[in-house]
Amino acid sequence: MADSDPKIRQLLGELRDVDKNRRRTAVMKLGMIGGDEAVRALIQTVKNDHEDLIVRGRAALMLGKIGNAQAVDPLIKALDAPGFQTPLFAAQALGELGDIRAVGPLQAALNTNSDKLREAALNALKRLGHDPYNMPNAFSEYLEAEGDLDLDLER
Repeated sequence: MADSDPKIRQLLGELRDVDKNRRRTAVMKLGMIGGDEAVRALIQTVKNDHEDLIVRGRAALMLGKIGNAQAVDPLIKALDAPGFQTPLFAAQALGELGDIRAVGPLQAALNTNSDKLREAALNALKRLGHDPYNMPNAFSEYLEAEGDLDLDLER
């Protein structure tokens, strides 16, 4: 479906509804449809500190399903969001997106008090092909991907 589709416009309207259950459903439907407009709306939802925690969590989950790299930075920030669903689904989504920028933040999430978030971060790191117990290599690769460090690991 194209971004100008009436169904997407309807879902974007539902995303602004006062009824959190309608917003919860809207984020799931937007994630199933995908497209640039849906990605932008889901990113804004994840970033909205005043949004219902379940709505934010589902938006993070759906960003992983869509697979758009624009979601990486907002999902990294969502690892520190309140509640448990948003950080949990953000970690899962980062594993699905497969972007190396997530390695360092996912490593940091291993130190959380939440067993579920630690497990999600561990699984995401495994999906990214990183040994979570080999922090120096994973961290240096993260810094290199960010452009903060230029390492020749073949030396």
